[in-house]
Amino acid sequence: MKVKTNDSVAGVARTGLAKTASIGEARQRLPREFLERLQETFPQAVSQAIIRGMCARRPTTFRVNTLRADPRQIVSFLRETGTKFRTVPWCRQGFILSELRERDIEQWDWYREGRIYLQGLSSMVPAIALAPRPGERVLDIAAAPGGKTTQMAALMEGSGSILAVEPDEVRASRLSYNVALQGCRSVEVRRARGERVGSEMPGAFDRVLLDVPCSGEGRFLVGAPATSRAWSRKLVADRSRLQRRLMESAFRSLRPGGILVYSTCTLNLEENEQIIQWALESFSLATEKLPVSIPGSWSGISRGLHPGVSNALRLFPDAEMEGFFVCRLRRLD
Repeated sequence: MKVKTNDSVAGVARTGLAKTASIGEARQRLPREFLERLQETFPQAVSQAIIRGMCARRPTTFRVNTLRADPRQIVSFLRETGTKFRTVPWCRQGFILSELRERDIEQWDWYREGRIYLQGLSSMVPAIALAPRPGERVLDIAAAPGGKTTQMAALMEGSGSILAVEPDEVRASRLSYNVALQGCRSVEVRRARGERVGSEMPGAFDRVLLDVPCSGEGRFLVGAPATSRAWSRKLVADRSRLQRRLMESAFRSLRPGGILVYSTCTLNLEENEQIIQWALESFSLATEKLPVSIPGSWSGISRGLHPGVSNALRLFPDAEMEGFFVCRLRRLD
């Protein structure tokens, strides 16, 4: 089962299916083995904070599509309609609405015309970390449903090119729909396996976004049991093996000196720091600090690992953000 679902916590947190829960409910509803592993991995205070974050009902968040609108226009619209909002200090295009749900936003012409994109705040970080430039050639592996793809197209001001790869037919169709709705003419959607791109197009890209399928632990919501139902140790192990294959392909597709961003929406070491450790040992790569600072974020956990792993960024689940892991790497040769 592919746990990576969409860019807004499977839609459940802001469509009324999820609600604020208690720590007691969390201990009853979250997988017991997951809770045990969480406590083994993190200090008690951190694991407790993570569990509290999974009890929250998060606000609705979206990103303005600057290919079709200006953030100042949505500010005017929100003020005219009396909608309470907050902006995101580290993302000029990001907005937070505490009193509206996704289904409310979906009625707006702004949404229907592709001028905004419903997207979790954490999901906005990988594209910012990659920082693609106008005119560059970019690869997006496992790209569906397209939140990060369309965000990168906007950051590139519609120039250059993005190859968005997705193996699943249904998800590729959804990706194509979102790309078209957002007016991303620089994006080519290709139904293909990400593991093969590196051998088929070696050294072809300036930057690669590798937002991998994962076990989804950072998106668990106690009030929405479906978010954690598929979790198992086997799923974590299966995803880790797939992530290594995708990492190798991403490295081979990158030109010397090019930038690769690896990201997941999960919390365990096996799919995060240990993948980076393996990549640093296996390929000519070096980690770099991210070109963005997120309040409340943590560095990668480097104990017993390559010190460069500490350049990664960890976001733990809280009242506004899902759990994410983001690492920026550069190909050295």
